[in-house]
Amino acid sequence: MTVLVAEINPLVPKTAEIVVALITFGILYWFVAKIVVPRFEKTYAERTEAIEGGLAKAEEAQASAAAALEQYQAQLADARGEAGQIREEARTQGAAILVEMRQQAQAEADRLVTNAQAQIEAERSSAVASLHAEVGTLASQLAAKIVGESLANDEIQQRVIDRFLADLESQPSGRAN
Repeated sequence: MTVLVAEINPLVPKTAEIVVALITFGILYWFVAKIVVPRFEKTYAERTEAIEGGLAKAEEAQASAAAALEQYQAQLADARGEAGQIREEARTQGAAILVEMRQQAQAEADRLVTNAQAQIEAERSSAVASLHAEVGTLASQLAAKIVGESLANDEIQQRVIDRFLADLESQPSGRAN
């Protein structure tokens, strides 16, 4: 029995099992090498191409965004320049309008002063004429009382009034002594 125990070694496989394992390994190796590996390679190539295409698209998009940013900044600078010109033009127009309004106000003030002076002169002339008539009447009444005669004659009355007014005007500061 010792011989039989030596033949059954669990660590040493049987030849048939080795042949079956080699054939199965060969079939599996062939299957993996011919079918699985090419599919993996194809998928890997597609993913690599997609990633490289994505990177290229991202670079193009980044370049496009940079160009759009430059264009935006240029437009913004133009808009700021134009806004500055518009502000300056508005400031100039405002100053011109202010000057024009001041001129119009000065012209209106001059017109009002001229009209007021004319009105004052007319009222002064009217007052002087009224005072002449009033003073003439008072002078003729006073002369009639002093002389004791009635100055019924208009010529005499007018001469008395004229002489009295001439005397009044010839006195300094118009004061009677």
